[in-house]
Amino acid sequence: MTEETQDELREKFARAIQLLCFKHHMEPGARTWELRHALGKNYEQILEALQTELEKFGLTIKRVSSGGEAESDRFFVTLRESPPLTTARTYGWRVDEMGMLAAILAQLLVRGGKAPLKEILQVLEEKFPKFRIDPAIEKFIRRGYLSQDEEGMLYIGWRTRAEVDEKTLLGLLLGKGKS
Repeated sequence: MTEETQDELREKFARAIQLLCFKHHMEPGARTWELRHALGKNYEQILEALQTELEKFGLTIKRVSSGGEAESDRFFVTLRESPPLTTARTYGWRVDEMGMLAAILAQLLVRGGKAPLKEILQVLEEKFPKFRIDPAIEKFIRRGYLSQDEEGMLYIGWRTRAEVDEKTLLGLLLGKGKS
């Protein structure tokens, strides 16, 4: 890093944590250009140093590609390991919502990342009450786990790509255990 003082580095660490941990424009984390603007052109070095500190707490910084230019990639803080079920429930998730998300992701993963919403609804209605399905899907879309286009197709969302180990999920669903 450059010849920055300890106070300047501490300030940049604090600013980076604020950007990465809190919601901006309804989504957690910060985009590349936001980090560069707030932390300076050496933002990647600051993130690397911060990553080392976060690992001590079981956290990691994830970068999710937007599919377009690198300036719009999103960085945010997430858990390094999958949380145990008892802990996941304290994050505001119902067990049936977690089951629905797993079922939806399984359907999307075996279909190349997209499927018609109607087909997903048919699968879910076999196992879950209808009055729970629609709000859950809206929640998944709002939080970035799924996305939907105007034609009624569901896609894997940016947050799923960042937080879910797709291979492990499919392995667990197929009974193969963690790989």
